[in-house]
Amino acid sequence: MSDSDTSPPFPVAGIRLGTACAGIKKPEHRDLVIIELSPGTNTAAVFTRNAFCAAPVIVAREHLAAESPRYLLVNTGNANAGTGQQGLDDAHACCAALAELTAVRSEAILPFSTGVIVENLPVDRIIQGLPAAIEALSAAGWSDASYGIMTTDTVPKLVSRRVVIEGESITVTGMAKGAGMIRPDMATMLAYVATDAAVGASLLQSMLEQAVDASFNRITVDGDTSTNDACLLMATGESGLSVEAETSACLALQALVSEVCVELAKAMVRDGEGATKLINIEVTGGKDIEECRQVAYTVAHSPLVKTAFFAADPNWGRILAAVGRAGLAELQIDTIRIHLDEVCIVSHGGRDAAYTEERGQAVMDRNEITVRIDLARGQASSNVWTCDFSYDYVRINAEYRT
Repeated sequence: MSDSDTSPPFPVAGIRLGTACAGIKKPEHRDLVIIELSPGTNTAAVFTRNAFCAAPVIVAREHLAAESPRYLLVNTGNANAGTGQQGLDDAHACCAALAELTAVRSEAILPFSTGVIVENLPVDRIIQGLPAAIEALSAAGWSDASYGIMTTDTVPKLVSRRVVIEGESITVTGMAKGAGMIRPDMATMLAYVATDAAVGASLLQSMLEQAVDASFNRITVDGDTSTNDACLLMATGESGLSVEAETSACLALQALVSEVCVELAKAMVRDGEGATKLINIEVTGGKDIEECRQVAYTVAHSPLVKTAFFAADPNWGRILAAVGRAGLAELQIDTIRIHLDEVCIVSHGGRDAAYTEERGQAVMDRNEITVRIDLARGQASSNVWTCDFSYDYVRINAEYRT
């Protein structure tokens, strides 16, 4: 694949990716990914807010503060979390090994791990796999890398866009992994997004945080925030476009980055462990955004709601009960309206007069459903994407370490 290719995934000038099988958890399994960033690339990052954050998160934060990254080192099969000082030493050892092979400082390496928690990282296997991953480095490496970062994912998540901004062809390509232990605040999720536009460091960080707030921080599969979450946005500056704050080019690039992140986030929910439905919980008419999200997450995290969606059962009383226990003060239930797609199910404090079980069933049989909840007490709105709970969710997580 070259920069002249017209079909996605589009390569990003200044980014190369290499993948190898290191045998971290399974033999002959792509589980090691290296991403090479050209000199001058600016990198923005957000990480998990879990207080028990993994060793690679701690090291990545330290290295990012010390030096501009030249390489990202990603392993699957082992999260290197809950591993104490040994975990930190192991993360540093992997960075040092890659730094030696690529002739950069160790601080120029950012480590990322995902997989089983509280098991020591198999450092020797990772180090042995580095030469093969380096040899595989290619601008066309996005597809292989998107497989290489998967754990319980059933499909790779890879989104690529190319548009013209102010006469320059601009590319944004991103990949993500995550199917379970997904909850905002940087949902076991990893995401890497790159563009060839030139964007200053502070603007790039703001751009990433805005995109994440509209995407990865609006999804939940099971309410569990991982120890290892990370999302990076890289700007190589190798196109002819230099982006400044509060310009039309900035708005256009922000929209493009956000679009890629939203598509990746929704792909993660669609691939939620055992998921069969993508559900958009849309709350309007709130006093502020926070209470809208509070209601949305209460509904999205309800096992009773999620299992009803799996069964395609229009048991909308479960949604009503979740809204009622969301904790909003002085909630006037007689003004609330709730819809399943186009079908109004609740109004005036009870079942809508026009609702029928047949109309509710028709919606519940769909693979993608929007639950619209109008609180009728303000102008704020927000939404959360979630999925159903199936038999397979329990099986996958019960067997995760076997």
